[in-house]
Amino acid sequence: MLRLHHCHGTRSMRTLWLLNEIGVPFEVSTRPFDRTLRDPDYLSLSPAGRVPALEMDGRSLWETGAITEILCERFSPDALGRSPGHRERADWLIWVHYAETVTQHGAALTQQHIVIREDAMRSPTVMKIEAKRLEKAYGPLEATLSDGRDHLLNGGFSAADVSCGQALHMCKRFARLDPFPNLSAWMERLEAREAFRRSLPPEGGGLYDREFYDPWPT
Repeated sequence: MLRLHHCHGTRSMRTLWLLNEIGVPFEVSTRPFDRTLRDPDYLSLSPAGRVPALEMDGRSLWETGAITEILCERFSPDALGRSPGHRERADWLIWVHYAETVTQHGAALTQQHIVIREDAMRSPTVMKIEAKRLEKAYGPLEATLSDGRDHLLNGGFSAADVSCGQALHMCKRFARLDPFPNLSAWMERLEAREAFRRSLPPEGGGLYDREFYDPWPT
């Protein structure tokens, strides 16, 4: 049995969504997003004290990109994944890992808006710079989707859409998708998927208490 260690509103949603798309049996251990991630028992699963961690084959896997590759190779090599030698393999790998390029800016903004609790420690300058960097990171996705395709790869929906889609789901709270029509339409298609909906936190159970965060102070 696969066992996913998960915090609502974090990168671990990426793995939860993928597992729901794959459709294999798995368990979820939902953890609070707090200092308990630094407890020795959890550090034995994820040495950096981050989520996700996935227990599989008698060991723990961590880092979402690696988990995505391993799960696809095992359960869906040429549907959700693209096998070595597949004509879309290189593009698949690029987009699976591009999710982290997008997410790093969303993570910085999450820290500024949510994790830092003292207003004197927040930086409006950092917020504005990271939001602009996030908009720049949207650019390659918008351009790729500009030829009328429904998904990032011509061969159809894949874990590349899951990885980047989860990143956008988090980051659109800090840089709006309105100026990116292809990206907006793509996200609407992804958010309509049953596996996506099953991966969302319960009402009021996530990190974010609003749909959009303006640079502080507003």
